[in-house]
Amino acid sequence: MTAYDKESVRRSAKAGDLTLNYYEAGPGTPTGVGGDLPLLMLHGGGPGASAWSNFGSALPRFASTFHTLLVDQPGFGGSDKPPVVGNYFRFSAGYVVRLLDELGIERVHLLGNSLGGGTASRLAIDHPDRVGRLILMGPGGLSLNLFHADPTEGVKRLTEFNMEPSREALRAFISTMVVNQDLVTDELVEERYADATAPGAREAMISMGMSFFDPETREDGMLWREAHRIRKHTLLTWGREDRVNPLDGALVALKAIPRATLHVFPNCGHWAQIEAADEFAEVATAFLARHRERS
Repeated sequence: MTAYDKESVRRSAKAGDLTLNYYEAGPGTPTGVGGDLPLLMLHGGGPGASAWSNFGSALPRFASTFHTLLVDQPGFGGSDKPPVVGNYFRFSAGYVVRLLDELGIERVHLLGNSLGGGTASRLAIDHPDRVGRLILMGPGGLSLNLFHADPTEGVKRLTEFNMEPSREALRAFISTMVVNQDLVTDELVEERYADATAPGAREAMISMGMSFFDPETREDGMLWREAHRIRKHTLLTWGREDRVNPLDGALVALKAIPRATLHVFPNCGHWAQIEAADEFAEVATAFLARHRERS
């Protein structure tokens, strides 16, 4: 596999009135003319989250087959950090579509983790013509906890960090992401803490979070009520020990999405792309190959 230097694959482009940061690698061109559709990945929403922190280590596995784009959603990473208007899933999905327009990309396969899974689901519901296949990893919005209490342990730790940011609070949050605590390194905590406390980052996180609590916008984020509208072949992936969006949250989406398949990773938390890296890439690329679409 080709190793990628972060800065060498970094790009940025206008998406309407915002500038979004993204990373790009892999064969062919982003428009995918005459070849397989490109693959666009959308990261989760925890403190210090970004396209690179979620998917940088996974990029070589996917870019060996697909022209791959890792996008910093609005409010995260190197992208602009405006106040959220409406519910975040719809807000972010709209800007991802504008980015595709700017780059001249008609359709993509979408892979989304957690918050990014909610954005990907909203995009597939509202803009089905822009989506080939859908891979969702412990997705927000579609996850309806039938047996676990809300808020979950991971969401509680996220809220605690937002209220009083500290390295200790961030470490407690990251610890809920994985089963293997050896992955919670000092280096990872420092990297995420720097991103989480960068100018505008905390305000953006709070604005994003409030879009799921405000009575005027929260219901628009309950994507499980619209899951039946997702008509694409969909791979739901879940860590069996997920403490953010627990496994029972997959059941409604699995039942409601007509073409949904569920794959569960044992001894794995919310970061399957990191904690079960090889198996996740194998399962995801096999799914896309089985339902191959060309531009």
